[in-house]
Amino acid sequence: MKKLLLIGLIAGISAVIFLSKDYFLGSFEILGKSRNSNLLAEAGQSNEEAEFENIDLNFSSEDIANRFPNLSDWQRPDSPPRVGLQVGHWKTKELPDELERIRERGGGSNGGGKAEWEVNLAIVEKTASLLRNRGIIVDILPATVPEAYWADAFVAVHADGNTNPSASGFKVASGYACSFGSRLGRRFQHEGQESFSSQWASRMHGVCPEGNEANKLVELLEVEYQKATGLDVDRNVSHNMRGYYAFNWQRYEHAVHPMTAAVILETGFLTSPHDRDILINNPGKAAAGIANATLEFLKE
Repeated sequence: MKKLLLIGLIAGISAVIFLSKDYFLGSFEILGKSRNSNLLAEAGQSNEEAEFENIDLNFSSEDIANRFPNLSDWQRPDSPPRVGLQVGHWKTKELPDELERIRERGGGSNGGGKAEWEVNLAIVEKTASLLRNRGIIVDILPATVPEAYWADAFVAVHADGNTNPSASGFKVASGYACSFGSRLGRRFQHEGQESFSSQWASRMHGVCPEGNEANKLVELLEVEYQKATGLDVDRNVSHNMRGYYAFNWQRYEHAVHPMTAAVILETGFLTSPHDRDILINNPGKAAAGIANATLEFLKE
């Protein structure tokens, strides 16, 4: 009798484990994300993880010299301020072969009857209009970034998603492959190759140089975007998010130039009714936050 009870207990536990595993790993697919993305979302991380990569830790100073031979004496082009606004997930099927894995996966959130790329595009178009009215050159970019793309500032615009509809807020991140930025580049021109090399050496250990341009843009976006939208800052920026492919120039050719101050902005959660009211119904608020931060950044 005891043996039968023990066998029954084991069978019951096994069934629970099997069903639980099936639920958490395979029974639901939310917002067109991968199963891994769903589990990350449950942990409060970004649903954009599919497009984030680690930096290439084997990328040496020799590699940077080969990829960007004139970087040590780089000079900003003589032109009006230029800003690149990337529409997250827009035209993903056109990504090049080096980003084949992302191209095949697709991805992106959904909410309020909208696909993420549609929401991102509406916000970017309004942001571009605000900046162009102030004399800024604006490039609206799809998922594919031109090789070694340069601008004074680059903002990849995305929208987040989560299995928990109460998850709300926005987050901004710069990359581990830190952006020197135009102004920092000009400083290196005066200080010479030795200064540039020492800054590069520190970056290879995962430390951005003091005064990193992208970090300044992150700070301004956190202030101005929150002011314009009323959304809280979501501090759940993951390790992988900071390796976003568009500014991971150590690993990809279709990425920004090292002298481009580049960040990624998760504008809010499409799975949150509260956030959707801004992202879908009032995209001008999101656009104003991005534009105000960018203009402030360009003034400094």
